[in-house]
Amino acid sequence: MMIKNLRPPREEDFRSPLRSPTLTSVIGIALGIAFTLCMITGLISHLIQHPPGWFHWPTGPSWLYRVTQGVHVTTGMVSIPLLAVKLWSVAPKFWHRIPIKASRATMIALVERGTILLLVGSAFFEVLTGILNVAEAYLWPFFFPEVHYLMAWLLTGSVALHVAVKLPTVITALRRPARTAAPPGTTVSRRQLLAGTALAGVVIAIATLGDKLPALRGVSFLAQRSGNGPQGLPVNRTAAAAGITSAQVGTDYRLTVAGSRTVDLTLPDLIALPQRTVDLPIACVEGWSQLATWTGVRLADLLALTGDHDFAEVRMVSFDAGPYGRSVVARPLALHPDTLVALSLNGQVLDRDHGYPARLIAPNRPGSLQTKWLTRIEVVR
Repeated sequence: MMIKNLRPPREEDFRSPLRSPTLTSVIGIALGIAFTLCMITGLISHLIQHPPGWFHWPTGPSWLYRVTQGVHVTTGMVSIPLLAVKLWSVAPKFWHRIPIKASRATMIALVERGTILLLVGSAFFEVLTGILNVAEAYLWPFFFPEVHYLMAWLLTGSVALHVAVKLPTVITALRRPARTAAPPGTTVSRRQLLAGTALAGVVIAIATLGDKLPALRGVSFLAQRSGNGPQGLPVNRTAAAAGITSAQVGTDYRLTVAGSRTVDLTLPDLIALPQRTVDLPIACVEGWSQLATWTGVRLADLLALTGDHDFAEVRMVSFDAGPYGRSVVARPLALHPDTLVALSLNGQVLDRDHGYPARLIAPNRPGSLQTKWLTRIEVVR
């Protein structure tokens, strides 16, 4: 008998007095701001790693990328409570029955319902895969950066379409806000619900900022990188994971610098060249960043050994055969005095997991492009 009476929920079954167009509009605006910041900073990161011909990323300030990518990950995390409350506030509308008949109103309603499902699906996909990427838990067969980037555009288009459809409703709701006092039978008001959502966002931000701001490391229980790796610096990809062998980085190690002339340098050769020490942050796409002291040979000095002064870019080649085993350095960054082939970190010889015997370190550049275990540097004219 109970099974016989089961039916799908209806819009009228949701009777919480806290739901209102004003609440939905305020949360929607906050979520829109978070998504916009996340999209812009994520797009910057994508363009840096896959630069089209028209894109130019400055060589400084050296900390700029750590800020933009930190904002990207933090706003993505903060969007979680905003998205949850937003969906709760409009949940009854998901069960609104659309009359199936050939009419303009029905077609509009079906299109609107479809765009909402697209928005919700893409939003959940971006947030969930973003969180798992930060945790380095890759539970999918696809290449994360490409799919995450494409879905970001799908989400952006869905949000833009949703805003265009709902903007009149938002304007009306904000001009005539619902009263914020708690209705009879409730324990919280709409204002308290909004304050609680904002507090949840702040707590999540603080809980994740410790991998970017050392002062918050003690309270950032969600931070993925603590700084407790070799030589006080986190490691994303270890030498073992990259398949680096002792033979490759042992006494027979050579760094080849290829241009008009080709020069093979041993590790003692590199150490004998003029050394420069710089303080530069390393900032990864997962959002974590940390300042460190690096010592090594200026890339510009190595390029000068080839006799090449007029070139377009420089290709850095690693022993690592993975997707980040090669990177390209544009001419302005290659000639920057703080761009080094680093040999030591924080006053010690590079740990193998940090790229021993030689790695790239350059200002304002994603960590995935700070190529480790260098074996070859090629001048590209």
